[in-house]
Amino acid sequence: MELRAPIGATRSRKVRGRGSGGGNGKTSGRGHKGQKSRSGGGVRVGFEGGQMPLYRRVARRGFSNYPFKRQVMAVSIGTLERHFSDGETVSLDSLKAKRLVRRNARFAKVLGDGKLTKKLSVVGLEASAGAREKIEGAGGSIRPAEDAGRTREDVNNG
Repeated sequence: MELRAPIGATRSRKVRGRGSGGGNGKTSGRGHKGQKSRSGGGVRVGFEGGQMPLYRRVARRGFSNYPFKRQVMAVSIGTLERHFSDGETVSLDSLKAKRLVRRNARFAKVLGDGKLTKKLSVVGLEASAGAREKIEGAGGSIRPAEDAGRTREDVNNG
């Protein structure tokens, strides 16, 4: 079997400086005059014309909580009404299976936007006060996940 790149994956280099017929003659795509038109010209990566560059403006010391940010995907009551049938269980896995949240979602919250007429069992998801009221009003229930409410130390220590 012969391996080859898919059609369109490789392109030939743009031919420059070979006359006006090629479309890239005369200035060869460099425009007119200026630092970037000269041979060896141009500025270093990150240079902003003398303005304090971004990599120096942004603080780089200390602790950042960004990697530990908790991203919660929102799902409305109306969406549950449309995609789930009566008596079904709504969990993070079932939301992923129906593509209502992203595959890599770790947390989801049910919000009270829309009407609910079906009896749904919501397991392991957060819910707003309005959503909780509508789910329980339709005869459904909301249960936390098995390890919800445990601290990080409890989970780490078994």
